Amino acid sequence: MKIVVIGGTGLIGSQVVALLRDRGHEVVPASPSKGIDALTGEGLADALKGADVVVDVSNSPSFDTEPALDFFTRSAQHLFAAEKEAGVRHHVTLSIVGVDQVPDYGYYRAKVAQEKAVRAGGVPHSIVRATQFFEFIGPVMDMSTDGKEVRLPSLRLRPIASADVASAVAEAALSEPSNGIRDISGPEVYGLDRLAEITLAAKPDGRTVVTDETAGLFAGMPDVLKGDDTVHVAPTRYEDWLRKH
Repeated sequence: MKIVVIGGTGLIGSQVVALLRDRGHEVVPASPSKGIDALTGEGLADALKGADVVVDVSNSPSFDTEPALDFFTRSAQHLFAAEKEAGVRHHVTLSIVGVDQVPDYGYYRAKVAQEKAVRAGGVPHSIVRATQFFEFIGPVMDMSTDGKEVRLPSLRLRPIASADVASAVAEAALSEPSNGIRDISGPEVYGLDRLAEITLAAKPDGRTVVTDETAGLFAGMPDVLKGDDTVHVAPTRYEDWLRKH
């Protein structure tokens, strides 16, 4: 089976490519660096010739509302036009758990628009929604650091290893289209401030954590990012992942 992975050189995409190749499939990692750009449409027609499945794990370079909205909607427009021309049978998109319950966050509104475009795209589809990646915790801490203090809210998350996300996306690509949504998460719920404390206990650098409900990227966000009782739980624990990274 030929599978094209949009965003195939990124954190998730590169792992999806490796997993699918290990299963014996022909996999094309698509990215602007390889001359395949969903945002502009460049190279899509040639890349998708003979493709059975397209996996989209690309991401907007900006978290601001308008650039993110333009990225996801314009990429979807080009992708589905090329997919229908090529006869692609299944489109898989990676999204975010709780994304449609955070209307005040512009990046999430852009992802909701992407999901809407996927459902209207005319190609059988599967949407995999994941919680926040383990790899995201360190950068969030850095963005919320003021001197020697890491100021973060106690918002509850159920973070997940990117390897577990890639495995779920690869599984979706090899399955029949669900024309629906599957939520995936890590095994444990933490406050974001507690995640920072665990991180600094494992890798101390002189910073301390201050709980501040008004601070950082997730300030004021509703308690919807951990998923509900129907979420599929991946096995990797954050503390175990930290010891290896």
